[in-house]
Amino acid sequence: MNKTIGLLAHVDAGKTTFAEQLLYHTKSIKQRGRVDHRDAFLDSHEIEKQRGITVFADQATLNYKDSQYFLIDTPGHVDFSPEMERAIQVMDYAIIIISGVEGLEGHTETVWQLLRKHKVPTFFFINKMDRVGADKDRVIEDIKSNLTENVCDLSDSFFKGKMEAGLIEFLAERNERLLDEFLENGYDDSLWLDHFRKMIRNGEIFPCASGSALQDTGVLEFLENIEQLTYTEYKENQVFSGRVYKIRHEDNGSRVTFMKVLSGSLKVREEISYGREPNEIVEKITQIRVYSGNKFKPVDQAQAGEIVAVTGLSGAHVGEGLGALKEKATYELVPTLKSRINFEPSTNMKEAIHNFKLLGSEDPSLNVTWEEGLQQLHISVMGTIQLEVLEQLVKERFGYKVSFEDPEIIYKETVEDQVIGFGHFEPLGHYAEVHLKIEPAERNSGVTFENKCHADDLLVGHQNLVQQHLFEREHHGLLTGSALTDVKITLLTGRAHNKHTSGGDFREATFRSLRQGLEKAKNIVLEPYYQYRIKVEIDQMGRVLSDVQTAHGSFDTPVTDGNKAIITGKVPVATFMNYSTELASFTHGKGVINLLFAGYDRCHNEQAVIDRINYKKDADSEYTSSSIFCSKGQGYSVSWDEAEKLMHGL
Repeated sequence: MNKTIGLLAHVDAGKTTFAEQLLYHTKSIKQRGRVDHRDAFLDSHEIEKQRGITVFADQATLNYKDSQYFLIDTPGHVDFSPEMERAIQVMDYAIIIISGVEGLEGHTETVWQLLRKHKVPTFFFINKMDRVGADKDRVIEDIKSNLTENVCDLSDSFFKGKMEAGLIEFLAERNERLLDEFLENGYDDSLWLDHFRKMIRNGEIFPCASGSALQDTGVLEFLENIEQLTYTEYKENQVFSGRVYKIRHEDNGSRVTFMKVLSGSLKVREEISYGREPNEIVEKITQIRVYSGNKFKPVDQAQAGEIVAVTGLSGAHVGEGLGALKEKATYELVPTLKSRINFEPSTNMKEAIHNFKLLGSEDPSLNVTWEEGLQQLHISVMGTIQLEVLEQLVKERFGYKVSFEDPEIIYKETVEDQVIGFGHFEPLGHYAEVHLKIEPAERNSGVTFENKCHADDLLVGHQNLVQQHLFEREHHGLLTGSALTDVKITLLTGRAHNKHTSGGDFREATFRSLRQGLEKAKNIVLEPYYQYRIKVEIDQMGRVLSDVQTAHGSFDTPVTDGNKAIITGKVPVATFMNYSTELASFTHGKGVINLLFAGYDRCHNEQAVIDRINYKKDADSEYTSSSIFCSKGQGYSVSWDEAEKLMHGL
């Protein structure tokens, strides 16, 4: 049985050490490494060894009894959480490692929320129980208070054929059928085990055990529980489908695509498809690899439930569905900061842009963007630690130095009213016209498209071109030049010419139509927000509420829990991104804060942002809101406010 198990934790909870023990007990490695000794099997990258943290999601294969496990060790630092989320989407089960001393920490709650969103069944392992100050009962109470009431402690009842009374009672309280069965017929081993497994799989209960990974206590027993309490049901006799979860490039530039096979099987030299019609791509698999750490073995075939890496796919992106699976994955963790990259004068810019595009294909959250007019390269990031690692990675991998400007907030723009935009492109020998309705959409819905154009007005092929051009790139708003979002765009009509319409004519007309519509609309600036959860002593609640108001945030009615106050709400990232340091200071490290990206909303200081960015809409080389018409064999430009009355489709 193939099972993919993910290890997740707040940084320094002992996750990688736990992985070493699992690998050692299953004879996957001959001796156990340690993070502090820089020889951990899954922290194989030089950057990880130097920093003592996991940066990249790496995998190992191990066999235990009747199962083949694909173990994924994920980054624990918040700056690398997009890498963690991409791995979550291919997990069958997850293990959250929690330090028995520090207990729940900010990133633990982020991990938990992501696992619930992606519906990944979850186990807990309370680690570092050998250390002074470790308290299993306190951590379990924290889990119950902050994560879920449905956590059951396995530590005193490792499953050995019969359940102890406490576990039987726990399950019966949460399953009416088991309760009825127990009252009528008593306890039955196989029935209760079957329901236990299903309740875990359905996310109804969350088993918890404890021990010390460093001292190797409780780990083997926990592995035995994992073996007995988990199962998968992959279908090998169905058509192939899979999901890309990671891209890497070898030293020679060869692209390696890591995927989870979700159904069917895959063989070397077999062709697989990805993308949607009319842009579907079919390519041949040239090699299939099974990785364990940084080493791999080639295989001829991959089965459903396995995680493999393949060569031969030139353009499949992270999150892409393969074969019968057409839907792309969506991700919650979105960078809210951007930074400009500084290069040394001797750097070959064409090569540098290519290199950063490679990094962007491996980590799509970087959103590598070249601004031609400014001759600047920008990336999106989660935080400053990520920039430090990127600086080191570029030097090590590409051989030159870069530095980064201080990160800035990523703003977006949208519209508040409905408008119709008109774009016409008719220099001599060309012809295209597009009419677009642009209207506000739900917050954080992105850009959506609807087609109401009749085929009598515009051929379906040309209609598809309009849609294709709308989604081929992010579009600039007028106020700050930030990405346009939360709009619904409807193609109303358009015009083409049998002889003169060619090439990029519809690209020109579409962009001009969109821009002309924005010129007429009421535009607003959006900024990223956090959903925060803060837990402090009751007498510190007033300070927190005051700080939230000062930061232009909002809060829900505070909840008290004993002598603690729990405060939740929304607050701009710009004003709250460094608040954890301030909170730690006045609570003497006892305050707990959890920040989750909550999407975009109205900017609290819009005019100040507009003034600071100082975007010149008429100087944007990629856009113009004017249209081009033709008269007497000559093309001439008409400004946006005069173009509408000259449109041919009205």
